[in-house]
Amino acid sequence: MAGSATVLSMSIGSVPLSDALAWTAIGAFVVAAVIQWYGATDPARYLAAGAWVVFGVFWLTLAPHYYLEVKSPIETLLTVAALPLCAYTGYLLATGRESLLLLSKAVAFMGLIYLPVETIPVVRTWLIETTAAQTHFGMELLGHSPGLEEGANGYQSRFAFDPDETVTGRTTYIITACTGIGSMAIFGGLIAAVKAPLKRKAVAFPLAVGVIWFLNLVRNVFIGLASPWGWFQQDIFVTIATEFMGAPADRTSYIVAHNFIAQSLSIVALLGITYLVLRILPEVLEPLEDVLYILTGTEYDLADALGQEMRADGGARTDAGASADHDSGPAVDDDADR
Repeated sequence: MAGSATVLSMSIGSVPLSDALAWTAIGAFVVAAVIQWYGATDPARYLAAGAWVVFGVFWLTLAPHYYLEVKSPIETLLTVAALPLCAYTGYLLATGRESLLLLSKAVAFMGLIYLPVETIPVVRTWLIETTAAQTHFGMELLGHSPGLEEGANGYQSRFAFDPDETVTGRTTYIITACTGIGSMAIFGGLIAAVKAPLKRKAVAFPLAVGVIWFLNLVRNVFIGLASPWGWFQQDIFVTIATEFMGAPADRTSYIVAHNFIAQSLSIVALLGITYLVLRILPEVLEPLEDVLYILTGTEYDLADALGQEMRADGGARTDAGASADHDSGPAVDDDADR
């Protein structure tokens, strides 16, 4: 525990190490996109390649937090796997896979959406407390009105259930990851980065954000009620939480609801949202094909697999009997419980 705390508290001056690495990586991605726009493709590739390595190190610094504090097997695995995957992406860029500059551009936009929320206090406060109020409203619709109080993070985001009246005596509070901003940034970055008509982008973006917002509130209400009311305090789950994850027995319902059920369903939901976005903006297929190549080493034609009538680059598919042309235009930390 002491070792992990040291890693988590490392900083450069007054800036936490993870924040410094994130801003460095995103800044490099942005500069790479700008110099590519000016026609300097090779320098852009090399700069973006270095940015990917820094980006992977950033994720690795978060692994102790997800393992020791959040106790999330899925997120711990993802943060550890991020470094080799990011390093491999950088290698592919440096050795000539120019198409990855589009994925790098998407990550730049993702960071510009997400990092202000994570690192600017006034923005973070507004988003967390607004999400908490909306989640509380959802609980009220189901007959629960605990009220809100200050959580351990200092925001008015803790659901004030009376510990003497609930099953576990525990409750939850909203933090940045509970707002859905991470998923919104992913889709916002992809939509902003690809070359497609603004009209279709203007449809895809609010659709993705709206669905994420609604499903995230459902998730927050589910976890926020399951934890205090002990929906998953059955013996088998208690054994898993205490014996294999080292968690207190009364935290079992939170772990099952959040770390297993909600996170698993989130993956399904993201796949569904991706499909909806692709029906409107098939250009997003191009960076997704590169992601699959990084993961598998195999080239994929997702447009063909999904039956799309347009190519990933926005042109009409020639095998559909149309002439090739191009569109013009510009591109749960998780719930905390206590």
